[in-house]
Amino acid sequence: MHTSTLPVGTGSVVEFAATCLESADTSPPNIKSLVDLDSAVSRVEEALVSGTLPNVPPKAASPESFSPQVVRRSLSKRTNSLMGVQIVGVGSYVPDNIVTNADLRERYGFDPDWIEQRTGIFARRHAPAGVATSDICVEAAKRAIDNAGVKTEDIDLLIVGTFTPDHTCPSTACIVQEKLGLDVPAFDLAAACSGFVYSLATASQYVATGNSKLALVIGADLCSRVVNPIDKKVAPLFGDGGGAVLVSRGSMNQGLVCYQLGSDGGGGPLLQCPAGGTRQPATPQDIASGNQFLNMDGRNVFIWAVRVVEDTISLVLEKAGLRIQDVSLFLLHQANARILDHAVEKLGIPREKVLMQLDRYGNTSAGSIPLVLDEAVRAGRIHSGDTVLMCGFGAGLTWGTALFRW
Repeated sequence: MHTSTLPVGTGSVVEFAATCLESADTSPPNIKSLVDLDSAVSRVEEALVSGTLPNVPPKAASPESFSPQVVRRSLSKRTNSLMGVQIVGVGSYVPDNIVTNADLRERYGFDPDWIEQRTGIFARRHAPAGVATSDICVEAAKRAIDNAGVKTEDIDLLIVGTFTPDHTCPSTACIVQEKLGLDVPAFDLAAACSGFVYSLATASQYVATGNSKLALVIGADLCSRVVNPIDKKVAPLFGDGGGAVLVSRGSMNQGLVCYQLGSDGGGGPLLQCPAGGTRQPATPQDIASGNQFLNMDGRNVFIWAVRVVEDTISLVLEKAGLRIQDVSLFLLHQANARILDHAVEKLGIPREKVLMQLDRYGNTSAGSIPLVLDEAVRAGRIHSGDTVLMCGFGAGLTWGTALFRW
């Protein structure tokens, strides 16, 4: 595995990436903008792999342009397969409170046109005061249990994928276990926007080995609680919501045909909440400065995301011996319409096979894939024998891509 470390500051990868993107057409997605963007991403990729940078004129340092040192690892070629499991029930839940771009303009002076053109998001859901992540998990789980037609006493494992727990301790999964009246081992899995795919793969191991007969897997986040509401570049992107599935033993034709879970902790500083953990316990000064909120280097996260989505999907399909046309539906993490459009264009995915709901819900992190999965099932878009590709990517940096045979 090749590792490239590049300094940050004058003439750094951040400066070079910024120069490449400024020269690209980053207007609302179209063929020309996607070609220009791919060219910019490729130039950055070459610099990352070689460990050298072209001569970039220095820019004056400012708080907005500063980024910490980042190690970017090349994509692992390791994948796995796990057949003999099936999804027998799905459910999802979002709060009733709809927050439109017009609402954000009225409250904070945000520009709706900028939000819509840069992200494809027109609205998102925000949980009211008093509602926590566990409450969303419980509602999504109840709907999945009803959809599966099973009894709560039949469930013997609970995994909650979330990076916005009710508390640092106890786990959100234990709170959900109590609220649902389950007699199960329960634990949280924190992989941010990849959390649902990570949790699904983990639960599938228990089921496939006979250590669980019926596992409840939930992906949910209340992102509105961890973003600074006045941060115009971050707050409009995120919303609240979650989804759940029930996993049981299936035929050997069902399950994870091929999947990949990956991480690159060198990119952790690109998406992080600096204060509030054991590294930097939140002080009154941190709270006053908003350091407990999610910080995001949007430009460099975008560069990473468009590349990792393309690479991991291509790899999983190759290892499975399948082609784009063999996949019935693509359920991609709902982060940004431009990222999804880039993947569609580069991989040649028919647009009708990619479901998008981020225009209504925004980025719900671990909740986004089960939300769109539930919508697909309720719309009759998934049938027995179909192969569904799920791809999550986000903070960590982490990614999880799974080809699931229904």
